Amino acid sequence: MLTSVFLGLVAVALLAGFVDAIAGGGGLLTVPALLIAGFDPVSALATNKLQSSFGSGSAVVTFARHRHIDFRASALMLATVFGGACLGALAVSIAPLGLLSAILPLLLVGMALYFAFSPRLSEQDAAARLSPRAFAFTAAPLVGFYDGVFGPGTGSFFFLSFMTLLGYGVLRATAHTKLLNFTSNIAGFLFFAVSGKIVWGVGLAMGGGQFLGAQIGSRLAIRQGARLIRPLLVVVCCAMAAKLALDPANPLHAGLVSYFRQTGR
Repeated sequence: MLTSVFLGLVAVALLAGFVDAIAGGGGLLTVPALLIAGFDPVSALATNKLQSSFGSGSAVVTFARHRHIDFRASALMLATVFGGACLGALAVSIAPLGLLSAILPLLLVGMALYFAFSPRLSEQDAAARLSPRAFAFTAAPLVGFYDGVFGPGTGSFFFLSFMTLLGYGVLRATAHTKLLNFTSNIAGFLFFAVSGKIVWGVGLAMGGGQFLGAQIGSRLAIRQGARLIRPLLVVVCCAMAAKLALDPANPLHAGLVSYFRQTGR
């Protein structure tokens, strides 16, 4: 691999770690970068899981140092997320990925509107709709399963779940999202490690970039809080929705193209 390409991937990973630590969606940058660098799709996804684990782990360390994570209350969630992600990875071959691809952009746009206009997005905790135990056996493994099967938007789903079901404030929801995202990343990483598809040298180097970027991003999120996290969440959700909807392989894209051709618009 050319030195310039290698250094470019590390730089992209640093930027992705920064964005991912605040609002998620770092894979929007790293997966296309790996594909452009010449990786086949499976190797790109496998190497991405390795390097992204460094970023989410780095963010967890920073949030934990500032006491924004309750590990005792999250222990059961970690176990069920890990189990859900492992089951999702095993179910990839039978999952309706075409249906997920078509629905997800619409869900992401809906989440972007919620993040932009909901008065609930504040630093203060609100009343919980579920107990942590109930959350651990419902939303946590479901989102973990989704991450194992498909992946895009996992951080947004975790964040929304913490906000709406457990009543967490923005910063607390962000911190715990990184913890659960790190757990599901590890599950995916172990699955790909067994498959032998990870390009270790590139993945570890990008992991260094991810670690540094996530340190910067998580520290900035702690200082700025909702003022920074809220707009970035909206931008990331819209960017993911656009990327998925514009993919020619997405059934939603094909349907829209057919509609506009028929109506002459």
